[in-house]
Amino acid sequence: MSGAQDQLEIKFRLTDGSDIGPKYFPAATSISNLKENIIAQWPKEKENGPRTVKDIKLISAGRILENNRTVAECKSPLCDIPGGVTTMHVVVQPPQTEKGTL
Repeated sequence: MSGAQDQLEIKFRLTDGSDIGPKYFPAATSISNLKENIIAQWPKEKENGPRTVKDIKLISAGRILENNRTVAECKSPLCDIPGGVTTMHVVVQPPQTEKGTL
């Protein structure tokens, strides 16, 4: 039974209200790996998708998650419902343009 506790079911909520997932991830998965998974599963019909891990911010329980942390380190005790799905919000930062630098 400890194997089930070592994994979390996570879905990623996009800004338009649609979701990617849910999918199970090991508790040792890094936030950076979650972001890579989001890039790989990004819906092709959506414009302005992320290109790199740096283009994405993941927010869970009101906190921006750091790339070098693991899912287990970022788990909120308030959201830890046995058998529940954790929702993480995805914010895509627009790419910097040359106009911003003068």
